[in-house]
Amino acid sequence: MNEEAQNHSAFFIRVKNPAERDELKPGDLVEIFRSAYQHWAIYVGDKMVVHLAAECDHLADGIPLALTSSGAFVKKDWLEHVVRKDRYRVNNKYDETHSPLPLSKILWQAEELVGKEMPYDLTPHNCENFVLELRYGVDMNEQVRVPLYA
Repeated sequence: MNEEAQNHSAFFIRVKNPAERDELKPGDLVEIFRSAYQHWAIYVGDKMVVHLAAECDHLADGIPLALTSSGAFVKKDWLEHVVRKDRYRVNNKYDETHSPLPLSKILWQAEELVGKEMPYDLTPHNCENFVLELRYGVDMNEQVRVPLYA
């Protein structure tokens, strides 16, 4: 992987209006840092992302959706509406070890799933797993590693 691609694979964006940034490329994974968890989306171009979420992806006290729901919908939303005031970054974290699917396939699959209801839980059906499967075509989720009942 060349230096430019490595720099693009995980960089932080900290701006008031993230939709004005042009570093995002279609097919990029977007990691959003909420107060108590990370939310994930895939950038599909034109300042839009596809992501897995419920009508409200968190409760008022910051509890993630996965602790309260067993299903969610695939949504296509404006990047700035999904990010809100949170910090986010492009995080194509497996590009060094796994080749992404062809961009046309990533975007086609993402668009085909918009509006569909999907299972949702901490593992294996969460928003990170959803976008990883879109980009790489395989399940590679690392978001939850700590056992729930130790």
